[in-house]
Amino acid sequence: MTLSATTKLEAINTMMSVIGEAPVNTLDAASQTADVIMAKTVLDEVSREVQAAGWNFNREYEVPLSPPADDEIVLGTNVARIDVEPANAGTTQYVHRGSKLYNKTDRTYTITDTLKCTVTYLLEWDYLPQAARNYIMIRSARIFADRLVGYNHQHQFTLADEYQALADLREYEGETGDYSM
Repeated sequence: MTLSATTKLEAINTMMSVIGEAPVNTLDAASQTADVIMAKTVLDEVSREVQAAGWNFNREYEVPLSPPADDEIVLGTNVARIDVEPANAGTTQYVHRGSKLYNKTDRTYTITDTLKCTVTYLLEWDYLPQAARNYIMIRSARIFADRLVGYNHQHQFTLADEYQALADLREYEGETGDYSM
């Protein structure tokens, strides 16, 4: 058997094991129990939360955003955070508002110039590095168990695992981010 990165099904099954439930064979909608649906919801929620912090694997610098004919820059639904590079913004403040980039200084969505931005994207599970998958899975398992009545006794065990997984993710970030002091 070849080892590979944790799949979403494996993550859900880890979450199910924390509450003492049997693993599932598929994530098809037709065969899901309420616990599996809740586990998927928590996994997606935690994934969004962790990724929104911005990591080297999901952050891109100097992304050019050009306004189309209507002069409004619509952002993708997978954009968690956007920051217009100071060299491009000048004295204008831009923020992510709704699904668009908003010119806060002039109080308008109208943007006529191409802007270079730092963008933090929300990635699908299969595009996450293993360190992120592991942390998200363990944090999700703890939260999932905490939300279910009667499973709080598992909290201390998974909290220690969560801290270790976060340390591993931060180490991965430091190694791949090529940061300098």
